[in-house]
Amino acid sequence: WITVLDSIPDISMIDYLADFLDGLFNMLSDTNREIRQAADSALSGFLREVSVSTVVEFGPIVSILVLQCHSKERLNRLTAITWLAELIHHPYSGGDALLPYHAEVLGAIMRCIFDGEVEIRLVAERTNNDLLTLVKDTEGEFDLSPLLDTLTGELLGKDDVPTKMAALQWINMLLEKRKGDMNEYIKDLLPVLLRTLSDPSDDVVLLNLQVLSRISLNQKEGFEEGNKGDAEEAQFKMVLNAILSLFATDRQLLETRGSLIIRKLCVLLNAKSVYIRMADALSSYETIGADGGPEGDETDSLEFVSTMVQTLNLILLTAAELHELRGILSRAFLESDRFPISRRKKQQQSSHEGAHVFAGLFKCWCHNPVSTFSLCLLAQAYDLSFALVKKFSELEVTVGFLMQIDKLVQLLESPIFVHLRLQLLDVDTTYHAPLLKSCYGLLMLLPQSDAFRSLNERLTTVCNLRDNLGIKPNLRPEDEMTTIVSRKGLNFKKLLMRFDEVIEQHKQAKE
Repeated sequence: WITVLDSIPDISMIDYLADFLDGLFNMLSDTNREIRQAADSALSGFLREVSVSTVVEFGPIVSILVLQCHSKERLNRLTAITWLAELIHHPYSGGDALLPYHAEVLGAIMRCIFDGEVEIRLVAERTNNDLLTLVKDTEGEFDLSPLLDTLTGELLGKDDVPTKMAALQWINMLLEKRKGDMNEYIKDLLPVLLRTLSDPSDDVVLLNLQVLSRISLNQKEGFEEGNKGDAEEAQFKMVLNAILSLFATDRQLLETRGSLIIRKLCVLLNAKSVYIRMADALSSYETIGADGGPEGDETDSLEFVSTMVQTLNLILLTAAELHELRGILSRAFLESDRFPISRRKKQQQSSHEGAHVFAGLFKCWCHNPVSTFSLCLLAQAYDLSFALVKKFSELEVTVGFLMQIDKLVQLLESPIFVHLRLQLLDVDTTYHAPLLKSCYGLLMLLPQSDAFRSLNERLTTVCNLRDNLGIKPNLRPEDEMTTIVSRKGLNFKKLLMRFDEVIEQHKQAKE
């Protein structure tokens, strides 16, 4: 009857489509084959009519299609998602007519993205991309709240990778398109994104970090030009602090994904900014548990900071993504007179920047002595590294401490420290003696092991070279030992005092 009525020119069945569409879909799952075929044929015909109709009442139709996308029957789901794909491309709506129903449509698409049937998944993925492009390009107004409720629900409620990837792509797009309006939803969105960092899929974690990075860099609309940087800085700190808090409560995540997360943040944002902000944030953990907190809070907090510094330092020394930051630090204490006149001004600026970064990291790095020592070696602050290694005798020498030194010796043989190994040949320079003493200090701390023998052989070669050349060590008076660091505006004694204070804080926390 429906087909016959539709064939009569004077009757527009499209006007009544919402009244019988659900019934047609239900017939697709009928036990009678002929009824299923007739219903499928009728639905295909009506879909063709809808695609060219100038007047379509979307609301009731969308509700029916969304319901059918959750059907147990394969043909129902496939037909429903096909209809939704067609409505998105409706030539007379331009997509804007669907704006009030975007959240419902998106929820149905997300349901089909992880469907057990390959054909349904493929149609759903194409439909999702089309809807995302439609919303991205539309100039019409739409409500963010229902969309975000749908997307966060998918992130929290689904375990499959395609659905989570699709949801994160949507959130990323919305942050780009409506960055000002999205600010009011960040506080609710951030916990969901942080939870997703624990996802087993690396692809999900990496895309999630892109979203977090976009939040970090978004500027609040309506700020005057002078305040935009402050708003951006506040969101940047908020995201990094949230990630550090997550690491503090989930140590397994730090062990398994910490390196991946930090390296990706350094790529998406700026490695120098990420490290300086994280160092500042970690320093704030020193006060936790100081006033009225549980007895173990301070110990746990300091232990976390030490572990976090060790992780950040290992990434700094090994990751390709940190190459630029390593370069900044390695030029921190180089004298400009070692460069051609044409490059001296640029070197002075670079050295000033490096010294500033070094000072910011040093304050936090003191929570891990071996990391502090390696930072000094990287920055070529050899007077400071020698002063630090002498203080290692005051520390509790644990297995973990020795393992960190062993690892550092291995890293000294890597390309990262090629400058240090070559500087060991500069036996007639003023920095050679503290550099050599720093390396021998490491040697004296190590038990007899492969690392000991490796470092000992290299240092023996250097000493033999100096003896063969007949060059005496270029020693400076004790009162000149601070020149390498102090020439760049840093206080040598205050840096060592900071190290002593932090070490004492760790000792008191353990008592």
